[in-house]
Amino acid sequence: MAKGYWIGRVDVNNDEGYKPYAIANGPIFKKWGGRFVVRAGKFTAVEGASRNRNVVIEFPDYETALACYNSPEYQANIKVRQPHSVADLIIIEGYDGPQPQDG
Repeated sequence: MAKGYWIGRVDVNNDEGYKPYAIANGPIFKKWGGRFVVRAGKFTAVEGASRNRNVVIEFPDYETALACYNSPEYQANIKVRQPHSVADLIIIEGYDGPQPQDG
């Protein structure tokens, strides 16, 4: 079964106001089996527009990723984030099919 992912791009305009949101996410993501794959690391935007932070969170499957987003806990936490940032977020199903072969 393919994993599910959140792919987020965020511009934070108030680091201190954003911190409570980031701290509260830990227990929420843990409850739903989420884990950070990318968390605001170094990046180079080679095409298109970018934001100053990028995040990829992996979940056991697409349905769990959606359930986490729609959970009362996360919906309440969004309200903490919104005054302090602008975000783009998609929830996407991973790919379990054939991969390119060498040679």
